[in-house]
Amino acid sequence: MSKTLVVIGCGLMGCDIAAIFLRGGWSVQAVETNTGNWERARDRVALSVSQLDPAATSDGLSLVAAVADLNWDDVGLVIEAIPEKMDIKRALFAELDRLVPANVPVATNTSGLRITEIAAGLPTAHRMGGLHFFLPAHLVPAVEVVAGECTDAATMDRMFDIMASVGRVPIRVAKDVPGFLANRLQHALMREAYAILAEGVATPEDVDDIVRYGFGFRYIAAGPILQKDLAGLDTSYAAGVSIYPYLNNGTKPARSIESLVEAGKFGAKTGSGFWDWTPEQAKEQREKYEQILLQAAPLLSSGARPPGKARRGGG
Repeated sequence: MSKTLVVIGCGLMGCDIAAIFLRGGWSVQAVETNTGNWERARDRVALSVSQLDPAATSDGLSLVAAVADLNWDDVGLVIEAIPEKMDIKRALFAELDRLVPANVPVATNTSGLRITEIAAGLPTAHRMGGLHFFLPAHLVPAVEVVAGECTDAATMDRMFDIMASVGRVPIRVAKDVPGFLANRLQHALMREAYAILAEGVATPEDVDDIVRYGFGFRYIAAGPILQKDLAGLDTSYAAGVSIYPYLNNGTKPARSIESLVEAGKFGAKTGSGFWDWTPEQAKEQREKYEQILLQAAPLLSSGARPPGKARRGGG
């Protein structure tokens, strides 16, 4: 297997994706158009590699300023991690369609845009799919492997195998639906959380604590479907019948977050969100967050396992 990754975009996501592959023994060519960001990108990649393996290095990283400057010899995979704007992603994929050798899969790291639309009309759309990582990408094991409407089975298998080979937990997503799998689940929770805050049912601290120390605590040992199978589906069904009518079903997030966004209070990166932040506080909490993720990851492999293949559709 070819073992050079091309990653396009050197924000946090692109840098951490590069670190995954460097630690996995690949070389990485990273495209960052702003050469003034190169030093920052190298530092972030080196830090992330060291978090994964103190003995590993980022020596296999090289940076270029444009896709046209890439060397396609031995490239096994291309991943774009540029901003979530459909027009610039489509323009990039059209360029990659022309430049990337025909046997090399091309992936987008979009978290919500449809792969089918990004690759629409391109001659090699069959080798284009989604690889959706989760921040911090090098510490969160899961990667969604998403099929667009034109993505062929061979491309899906290739991307799945590559991600498994570099120590990730690849999850196949068979339909190109908005939000894929993880974000549909995550935003269902967040819609209710924001509504709870708007209605004054609980504080932000209360919401975080009930997830971390309550039902969320169980997820490191078993996912929600397995947990309910173990606990009893009759109980889960009965609870759903009584609770579902009262859950929020709004088509946009509640005022608790909308008002903050309207005021330019985007969280730690602007110094204010649900809490007020100094740069030092934000840095301290991000470092603590990453350290806890590193400590928790080994526990996942010892979690509960279902006895066989699940029934489809409950029947």
